[in-house]
Amino acid sequence: MTETRADNVTWLTQEAYDRLKAELDHLSGPGRIEIAQKIEAAREEGDLRENGGYHAAKEEQGKIEGRILQLQSILENARVGEAPRSEGVVGPGMTVTISFEGDDEEVTFLLASREESGVPIDVYSPNSPLGSAINGKKVGEKATYTLPNGRSMSVEILDATPYGG
Repeated sequence: MTETRADNVTWLTQEAYDRLKAELDHLSGPGRIEIAQKIEAAREEGDLRENGGYHAAKEEQGKIEGRILQLQSILENARVGEAPRSEGVVGPGMTVTISFEGDDEEVTFLLASREESGVPIDVYSPNSPLGSAINGKKVGEKATYTLPNGRSMSVEILDATPYGG
């Protein structure tokens, strides 16, 4: 498989990959069977227009199918192991410290997939507005990104070191 877009890759630890794969296997196997049984049981209760159990089960089915698609996409683009990292350059798997323009407060976080839950540090996605803006920047450089309210925010990269766990 050739890799044409490096920014499409999600780097995951083996533990995170295994956890997501197990969730996908459950949802696409036993999870689908369980929800189909709930829908059938509710359908047998009669009039579907006023059947709250049926509508709730159909809504749950939609959420399960959405999560299955999300997991398939993540795992399809996943690479297990350490993202290529260079000391002093922001990228996935790096602990990054930034300061916001006009503010002395420093913020430190791990730039990684949101699926890397359970680490004892805040995780920012490389695909988030901030993550996209700082990815590839070097210590001392500045980056600007757009906030959800449409305003721009500038940050300075103070440190970028490989995450040690």
